[in-house]
Amino acid sequence: MKNFISVLLLLAFVAVSAQWKTNWNKEDKFTYYDQQRLTWGYFVGMNYFDFKLHPTGDGINEYGRFNVESVASPGFSAGLMGRMRINDYFDLFVQPGIHFTERTLYFNHIRTGQMIEFPDGSMQAATPQDSIRDIKSSYIDVPIFLQLHGDRWFNTRPYIQAGLGYAVNLQSEEKSTDDNYDGVFRMKTHGFNWQIEGGISIYFRRFKLTPSVKGIFFFNNELVADDPTSPNVWAGALSAMHTRAVVFSVKFE
Repeated sequence: MKNFISVLLLLAFVAVSAQWKTNWNKEDKFTYYDQQRLTWGYFVGMNYFDFKLHPTGDGINEYGRFNVESVASPGFSAGLMGRMRINDYFDLFVQPGIHFTERTLYFNHIRTGQMIEFPDGSMQAATPQDSIRDIKSSYIDVPIFLQLHGDRWFNTRPYIQAGLGYAVNLQSEEKSTDDNYDGVFRMKTHGFNWQIEGGISIYFRRFKLTPSVKGIFFFNNELVADDPTSPNVWAGALSAMHTRAVVFSVKFE
């Protein structure tokens, strides 16, 4: 991942350096591109997906703190995009992509050797693995944006865009017959979100490069309850969970 970040920074540096050396004050060469009705491109980037957790009474300790903690790990994003020009300041974008992510949930109220009670009254000692759930997700995300951009300054142009998205989690485990008692944390497969993004487009002779940052916020609760026969210490400690994410990307059009 460090190498990937270095490559992104190198691309941005080369783009800016080349921009001022080769395209200084040559905006007229790009007028045709801006006036095209339809254009396309692709993007690559890195992401940080995390959860916004909503605990139940079992998810709060005696000090009023959450018993469940979410920790995000860096992931990879890539996809395509299409642009439809509306006028000189507004464009409509569709950006289908895929996000590979990993998050870890720590159930701090479960300690090794602690007795876990089942609904039928039986007891079982907790193992070290019972307090941790590694959740890998692969989201296919299809957002539609309305973009507002400013005038070009030399060969750069800032923009901001917002829109709605539909996502499918290919690793949700929603239909799995196993649950947290078997080490499987289940989530909803389908989700809806809103997104906001900002960046600066840099114009080259044959393409446009855009470093950007985007926030993704899911509307729907992605939590799937454990089976009634399982202990109430995992999914039962949460009333809801919503994905929150930030994506750093470089676009090529």
